[in-house]
Amino acid sequence: MRILFLCLGNICRSPAAEGVFRKMAQDAGFAVALDSAGTGGWHVGDAPYGPMQSAAGQRGYDLSDLRARQLAPADFYEFDMILAMDRQNLRDAQAVMPTDATARLEMFLQGAQGTSEVPDPYYTRDFNGCLDIIEAGSKALLARLQGAQ
Repeated sequence: MRILFLCLGNICRSPAAEGVFRKMAQDAGFAVALDSAGTGGWHVGDAPYGPMQSAAGQRGYDLSDLRARQLAPADFYEFDMILAMDRQNLRDAQAVMPTDATARLEMFLQGAQGTSEVPDPYYTRDFNGCLDIIEAGSKALLARLQGAQ
């Protein structure tokens, strides 16, 4: 299973989701390959945003090895799932998705209780609230994937 987490700039939500899900999957003994990307290319090569790294680190999630990249056409073939953090990210990805793509493109929080989108903490400044949502979404995703095996 290969999963790509997708947000706008790949410096807050999607790298946090990658880091959170990586730890949860490892702790559960669930084998998965993970990556994250942004629909925009403004931050390509940058580390995750400092306040997000700090908030994640306080919860035991290390994001320091991650670097931002932009969604690429090959991603639609190299990943089994591309999970968007909000509806705009989903629409932006749908707009560039090849017609013969093999990846399933869906919302990250599909099947999770509560909100359907992960608010962008770069703008809201609520990094802990964002992580709460990502943790809940990651638990739901892991349970869904384990149930599909």
